[in-house]
Amino acid sequence: MSPEKIGRYEIRAEVGRGGMATVYRAYDPRFEREVAIKVLPREMLHDPQFRVRFEREAKTIAMLEHPAIVPVYDFGEEDGQPYFVMRFMTGGSLADRLKQGPFSLQEAARIFERLAPALDEAHARKIIHRDLKPGNILFDQYNEPYLSDFGIAKLSEMQTSVTGSAIIGTPAYMSPEQAQGESVDGRADIYALGIILFEMLTGRQPFEGDTPMSVVVKHITGTPPHILDIQPDLPPAIEPVIEKALAKNKDDRFATTVEFAEALGAVARGEKTDLKTVTRPAPPTVTRLSAQPPARRKRIGLWIGLGAVFLLGVAAVIAAGLLLPPSFRSAFQATSATAPTVTPVPPIPAATSVPQTPLPSATVEATAAQPTAPAGPPVVGGADQIALVSGGNLWVMDVDGGNLRQLTTDGAAKTNLQWSPDGREILYISGRRVQAVDFETGAVATIVEFVTADYLDAFEISPDGSQVAISLNRELYVVPFDRQALAAARSRTQLIAMNGCFSYSDLGTTDARWSSDGQRLAVGVLGVGPSNLRAEMVRVFDISTCNSTNPIILDTFPGPRFDMSGYNVAPLIPSFDWNGDTLFVLNSAIRNEGFGNLYSYDYVTHRAHLLDPLGSTCCYRDARWSPDGTHLLIAYQDIRLGAESRTQLYYIPFGSIGTGAVYTPLPLPDDFFPTPRARPQMALRPARR
Repeated sequence: MSPEKIGRYEIRAEVGRGGMATVYRAYDPRFEREVAIKVLPREMLHDPQFRVRFEREAKTIAMLEHPAIVPVYDFGEEDGQPYFVMRFMTGGSLADRLKQGPFSLQEAARIFERLAPALDEAHARKIIHRDLKPGNILFDQYNEPYLSDFGIAKLSEMQTSVTGSAIIGTPAYMSPEQAQGESVDGRADIYALGIILFEMLTGRQPFEGDTPMSVVVKHITGTPPHILDIQPDLPPAIEPVIEKALAKNKDDRFATTVEFAEALGAVARGEKTDLKTVTRPAPPTVTRLSAQPPARRKRIGLWIGLGAVFLLGVAAVIAAGLLLPPSFRSAFQATSATAPTVTPVPPIPAATSVPQTPLPSATVEATAAQPTAPAGPPVVGGADQIALVSGGNLWVMDVDGGNLRQLTTDGAAKTNLQWSPDGREILYISGRRVQAVDFETGAVATIVEFVTADYLDAFEISPDGSQVAISLNRELYVVPFDRQALAAARSRTQLIAMNGCFSYSDLGTTDARWSSDGQRLAVGVLGVGPSNLRAEMVRVFDISTCNSTNPIILDTFPGPRFDMSGYNVAPLIPSFDWNGDTLFVLNSAIRNEGFGNLYSYDYVTHRAHLLDPLGSTCCYRDARWSPDGTHLLIAYQDIRLGAESRTQLYYIPFGSIGTGAVYTPLPLPDDFFPTPRARPQMALRPARR
């Protein structure tokens, strides 16, 4: 009988049960979404060290942030039983789809090309899946594949008394070295993928037997059948690909999963491949502890014995998998043990909504000393133009709200607005492309298009125009801003070939901001935060030495030294911006998918301030520093008006916040933003005169 609740999650139905976990479909009332929950059996708790190890492994696996890995949301314990919470995948598993018959070579290549970078990402962090099989490859509603159940072997390995053996995995997909209890690295997973590919293309596994033990022995000593004997319609070039993936000696296999996927993709496209060339180094070896001395492991008699021992534990170990959980990793490198003071700014009288009004007197007074040209748009805070998004289209206006005009009409989603270094174009991300719109003519050009990307989250040009920070599939690359080279780029492989200064993939990345001198980079990262939830944070790097191996981390926030109100419940940062020196502005998430409390944060002193320039406590988003760092451009909704609140834009002197100054909004039409969830995503153009 299924429980009614596990933690805060409301159980809807049991969807699977095995020796390692029971899986439920559940509802999360906090985030109003369906989730999958895997509950470990109570017998897993017999080891008094299990909870410690459980959490340690959970923290490691939770850091696997990749668009092709099923995301884990939460983990905890209910009545003595550990559980994991993850995305509910509605498209079924590869095992389900194999029941309908073999796959085409092209579809198999598509699936492998998406999964390969995810597996290599795990291997780079010394995390080996150990139990890859069709049941652990899941699909979403858009037919996109995901890897699941990372870490089942890690947890199973802790419970050696359950099986009496340290051999972990499923017999049909187990590499020879894994079957013999030897140390394994990422090439054991590559072997398993070779078995899966064979099965996808033929509808059967290469090694079959009456018992799990007999299958294990065949992996160690047997020769797989020629795939063309089973499926003669396949191109002959597929044979060496399969043979290389299933080589008995791991040194003869592909060095990385991406190399395997690229070879498969070449065959699917009818291109020539050279499998004798190994272009990448082998992943590092991950050695497991064993009760048996290494010399004895290599004896064939022991192979059979290990297989028999494995059979005794197969029900408990190889049953339906378990997607390893989230938790914390210490994502913060502290530079000071002193907690900051988070000082709320004194309330300010409510702002009067006066449409079609010029900038407030406080703004004019604060900027009167700035040099301005006798003709042309006004210059305030070192800026003369504002670009923004409304209704999926790009708009521009003067900094006082005048001369509003529409530049695009396609209505497509647009993010990450920025001005080109020369101020002549506005760049933005739309889907998998980075596009540029000419400010004068409205002509649209494509800068770069990553045709196979799942995520393109950032494209941020350095202040001097020499470099660009790109977040592609949640990995960060800093490369030269060479429009000709970028136009030829289609994937991470081409980005790597550009020999950039810096890259980062330890945590998933979502956004980027440069320091004024181009020596530091602030990056939005995805880690694990309060209440074991996946959390958005900002991490500041010193990239002056171009050291990607051991990057210099200057600060990570929010964290122990700065905690936004409500961040423990919704650990999100809908937007942040940097003045290029030490000061950041960022907001929490309270309403309408991204409006919340506004904060400033000095990453050097670790002091934070709650900002409320309009005196109603909430809500703000998309705050942007002016080019000279004296003003803030902000989007605002008055929470006191509830559903009647509309989005307004304010451009105010930062130094006047908290003085009692009254501000008026920029004069936009009342219905300019079609929905209260609209993201203006403003960008200010530095004045050039």
